[in-house]
Amino acid sequence: MHASLAEVGHLIDRFHALVAEGFTPSIACGTESGDPRERFRIELAELCRMSGVDAPRAEAVATEILQELPRFQALLQEDVSAALDQDPAARSREEVEACYPGFRATVAHRLAHALFQRALPLLPRMIAEQAHRETGIDIHPGARIGRRFFIDHGTGVVIGETTEIGDAVTLYQGVTIGARNLPRDPDGRVLRGGKRHPSIGDRVVIYANATLLGGDTTIGDDCVIGAGVWLTESLAAGTLVVQDAPQQIQRSRRGSNPAVPTPPES
Repeated sequence: MHASLAEVGHLIDRFHALVAEGFTPSIACGTESGDPRERFRIELAELCRMSGVDAPRAEAVATEILQELPRFQALLQEDVSAALDQDPAARSREEVEACYPGFRATVAHRLAHALFQRALPLLPRMIAEQAHRETGIDIHPGARIGRRFFIDHGTGVVIGETTEIGDAVTLYQGVTIGARNLPRDPDGRVLRGGKRHPSIGDRVVIYANATLLGGDTTIGDDCVIGAGVWLTESLAAGTLVVQDAPQQIQRSRRGSNPAVPTPPES
């Protein structure tokens, strides 16, 4: 029997507490005695076994992840710095680590991606789904995400499996980085594998509700993609893409609705 999402959430809490000093784990995690690193290793190994990995392999993976902890810490602290640089509402590292859903989703993704790269069954997807439930941000564990990554607000963000994201990229809420179409075999079954999702360069900013689709779509360095843009073609470095400004129609509502009394003349 595989782990529950609640158990997976507990594991994310342990990892989050190890990589971000500003995050306080659940009461159960916070009151236990002993080395929190070793508790994380033991729990990760157990969840690996529950996901169908044999015991020696589970222990090896858990030990490898624990040994990589300094790399995770450094990487995620750069993500915190990106939030502080990009969001004037962020007042401290502790605030980002404890409160920002984008950072929580990134913490979970850094762990899930490391497990996905080791070809573990089920557990990486469960980590991603637990983070999705908590934050509204859906990142497939296969997505490759660079340094200094920042998701502002975050709700509704979707990042597909074969997405590649460079360094210092900022996304806003509602962004979709998805597949344009799903190739099928002669019997109509979806073909798996292959590059289906866009590649994003360095220092790219993608504003709210933009949609980028297609495995052959490449966004060059330093591009800015405006809110609500629908994009299925590549962009050269330094490109700005925005929608046409909508036409604004202004009219007086005075007298247009008899149910609404007209205010008296002063």
